[in-house]
Amino acid sequence: MPRIFDNIEQHLRPALAETIEVANRADFCVGYFNLRGWRSIDEYVENWEGGDGHCCRLLVGMQRLPQEDLRIARSLSAKEGQLDNQTALRLKTRLAEEFREQLTIGPPTNEDEAGLRRLAKQIKAKKVIVKLFLKHPLHAKLYLLFRPDPVNPSVGYLGAAISPNPVFPIRVN
Repeated sequence: MPRIFDNIEQHLRPALAETIEVANRADFCVGYFNLRGWRSIDEYVENWEGGDGHCCRLLVGMQRLPQEDLRIARSLSAKEGQLDNQTALRLKTRLAEEFREQLTIGPPTNEDEAGLRRLAKQIKAKKVIVKLFLKHPLHAKLYLLFRPDPVNPSVGYLGAAISPNPVFPIRVN
């Protein structure tokens, strides 16, 4: 039976943590990635060996600003579905700036710093593999978890979540 997580009465994080605890790999697709929020599940990913088939693959999309949509719509040179190198580099730079801005919001805590250090360590160990999706705006929330269970080898969580205080990499614009 499907469950609906509104992050008010039903919270996604405990259900996700319960599933990831028995999983051996995961694929996440998100439109927004909260660097500080990663620490709420990093302990489970830490137990994985890393590399192909034993990691969390994280695909991060981006939302375009309204003025960028207007510029693209009015452009004579842009071809639908094509992304030139200059635009890709600009979008990657913008994402890095957004991550930097995340870290300047609110007072830093020791827990935040420790969580960011664990994320960096997990990326280096290939326990977390992050890719940026640039082809078109992606505002997704998909969490697929794979476990060694012959009857139910994969579990998926998908859709939007609304929360006044999101603790996981979910944001609703």
